[in-house]
Amino acid sequence: MSSTPDSSPERAKPPGRHFEPDLRPMTRINLHPIASPMPVGFFAVAIASVIVGSMQLGVFGDDAHRAVALTILPAFVLQLIVSILAFGARDVLAASLMACFSGTWLASSLVLALEPPSGTEVLGVLNLVFAVFALLMATVAHRKRAMWFVLCVAVPRFAAASLFNLTGATWVGYVSGALGLLLGGVAMYAAFALMLEDMRGEEVLPVGRRGPAHEAVEGDLAVQLRNLERQAGVRRTL
Repeated sequence: MSSTPDSSPERAKPPGRHFEPDLRPMTRINLHPIASPMPVGFFAVAIASVIVGSMQLGVFGDDAHRAVALTILPAFVLQLIVSILAFGARDVLAASLMACFSGTWLASSLVLALEPPSGTEVLGVLNLVFAVFALLMATVAHRKRAMWFVLCVAVPRFAAASLFNLTGATWVGYVSGALGLLLGGVAMYAAFALMLEDMRGEEVLPVGRRGPAHEAVEGDLAVQLRNLERQAGVRRTL
C-alpha cells in the first residue's frame, strides 16, 4: 500500500524556521492634506528682496540698516514655517529651499542690525555659498518652473550681493539692488500664480509645470499615490 506525502504548507516549512505573514494587506497609510505653503514662501522672498534691493539702490538713507533688518526679520519666521510644512508635504526641494532662504534672511537681519566686526565680509561669503546652493537647486528643479525661475534670478542676485559685500564697489551694489527687485517681481508672480492655482484647483496663470510637477496638479489620485511606500516618513530609513 503506497502513501502520498503530505504537501501542506505546515509540513513544507523547514524545521526551526518561522515565517511571518505578509503584512502588506494589513498596512494602512493615512494622508493628511494641507494647503500649499509655497505662496507664503514666495511672498516672503519677494518682500525681503525688494526691501534689501531698495537699500542697495540708495532709496533709503545711510542710517536705515537697522530698520531694514527689522523689516526682513519676519521673512525668516515665515519661510521657516513654510519649510516645516513643505517637509510634512514630502516636497524636499521646496522645503530645502525655504529653509535655506530662512537662514539667509536671519543672518542678514542680524548682521545689519548688530553690525559686528567683519560682518559684511562674512555676509558676502554666506551670500556666495547660497548662490552656489541655489545653482545646484536649479539644476534639479527645472520641472518645477515657478521655483526654477525664482532660482534662476536668485543665483545672479546673491552672487552680485556677495561681490558687493566683499568689495564694496558701488556699481556692484546697484546691480545687486536691481537684481533684488527683479527677484521680488518673479517671486511675487510665482506666489500669486500658485495661490490662484490652489484656489481654483487648476492652472490659471502659466507656471510651466512639467513631468511629476504637472501630474501633481493634473493627475488623478492613483498617480499621486504611486510609489508612496518608498517616500520619506513611510520607508524604514531616510
